[in-house]
Amino acid sequence: MQEIVSIRDANQHLSHYLERVEQGTEIVITRRGKPIARLLPIVEDKPLLTDAQCAARERLRERMNRGYALGGMRSDRDDLHERGQ
Repeated sequence: MQEIVSIRDANQHLSHYLERVEQGTEIVITRRGKPIARLLPIVEDKPLLTDAQCAARERLRERMNRGYALGGMRSDRDDLHERGQ
């Protein structure tokens, strides 16, 4: 089910529309009659990242924690940030 509301109405009654979204209603917000946003309930069983993406993120974090060798000088992310100031 879908409801269409103006920005003004959504702003004045946001709590009400969020309750409707929790019940499964899709809310489309309009500005001057044109749709600009959609409020949808979050589906909990769908992970935000795939297993491969989670593994890649973890490898990247490990690499960042080890730091990078730059011309014989060992540097990590925090050092590079401090030198840039």
